[in-house]
Amino acid sequence: MPSRYSSRRGLSRRDFLKAAGGLAAAAAINPILPVTIETKPTMRLSGELKILQWSHFVPQHDKWFDPFAKEWGDKNGVKVTVDHINNADIPARAAAEITAGEGHDLIEYIYPPSALEPSVLDLTDLNKEAQKRFGKQVELCTRSSYNQKTGKYYGFSHGWVPDPGDYRKSMWEKVGLPNGPSTWEELLKGGAEIKAKQGVQMGIGMSNEIDSNMAGRGLIWSFGGAEQDKDENVTLNSPETVAAVEYMKKLFEQAMTPEVFGWNAASNNQLLIAGKASWILNSISAYRTAQTQNPDIVDDIWFTPPLKGPTGIGLVSEHLVPVYFIPKHAKNPDAAQEFILHLVANYNQVTYQSQLYNFPAFPSTAPQLMEKDGWLDKDPFGSKPADKLAFLKDAEKWSTVIGHPGPANAAIGDAFTTFVIPQMFAKAAKGEMTPADAVKDAHDQFVKIFEKWRKEGLVGGTK
Repeated sequence: MPSRYSSRRGLSRRDFLKAAGGLAAAAAINPILPVTIETKPTMRLSGELKILQWSHFVPQHDKWFDPFAKEWGDKNGVKVTVDHINNADIPARAAAEITAGEGHDLIEYIYPPSALEPSVLDLTDLNKEAQKRFGKQVELCTRSSYNQKTGKYYGFSHGWVPDPGDYRKSMWEKVGLPNGPSTWEELLKGGAEIKAKQGVQMGIGMSNEIDSNMAGRGLIWSFGGAEQDKDENVTLNSPETVAAVEYMKKLFEQAMTPEVFGWNAASNNQLLIAGKASWILNSISAYRTAQTQNPDIVDDIWFTPPLKGPTGIGLVSEHLVPVYFIPKHAKNPDAAQEFILHLVANYNQVTYQSQLYNFPAFPSTAPQLMEKDGWLDKDPFGSKPADKLAFLKDAEKWSTVIGHPGPANAAIGDAFTTFVIPQMFAKAAKGEMTPADAVKDAHDQFVKIFEKWRKEGLVGGTK
């Protein structure tokens, strides 16, 4: 079946790069947001486009996004409506709409929606078209939207968010680590001393929310463990994973409090800003919030790359990866796909309006981020020093996708949405199970989940 874009009238890669180059030049003169790149749909559009997505952690993004989407619709004969809800509520809302067979045309998850593949449109043509227009996609974004078993794209990842450590410099200076911890062992030692002498805990959750999901996986990888291998076989029950769980139990006992078992996605941000957390694993959103809500402590918030484990590995999952998908019930899939291409063409605006929270899936679309003396070298939002965020230029090297070293397949997505990993850590930390038993219990759950999805033909491997 030929691509619906094979005879497109939209913006070519040559045209896009020419336009982007002009905007980059304009930005050099005026660092305020460049103007919108106009794209031409490949077909005549009409009707209504209903979009459902999360309420962004940087509010300015949504204040920009809604008028941006409406303006595109007005110019192309489409009535665009955008609904924002809490990210934790989107899976249930999406499931209800899929079951009912009606609802939004375009839905955004902030992690791979791989378990929804049977209920969504294959976006292979759209992804290929984006690659033609905008060049190579960041690998972790491809792995967050593509099923290597079926050869289908169940979604479209337009960006990603790095997940560094955020720490309060003044607290760590008092334990001899002014640059923050560089290893998990330093985190334990320094964090325990801070809690004992300064009365401030660590900020790693073990609850049913996305940050706990991401943090637990990063810890496992840094200790040499993994949920699956590259061929999609379950490998969770290993000495390396047990060691990671044993470590988390020590970290909880020496440097945390029971409230981490009931955290939501905003809890660690709030505690860091309030001076009640010495270190958290998060994006820069807490820092951006502090700039507006508590500027007195902004200069005290600094960042660390991934902490290294016993193997010398320092690896984290991307903090989140926004992925659009189009349910099979969508009434206007053509408009949905054309809008995605328009959004990507203007990703310099997404990055800017999210205050450098969203990184582009296609680096060519926001060259101002990484270039010398660009946004990361000279933060346009007032960091002191101006290059405080420059270390994020290397973030792609130490970031990966859930399911690493394998793909973010349907089984991994299922385990993610049922919070098997954070529950595993919590059971051991609370003393409900030994670390070894907690890992074995989680491994057995993974095996059942993988068997279910293998029967659907969506996951590879044999065990």
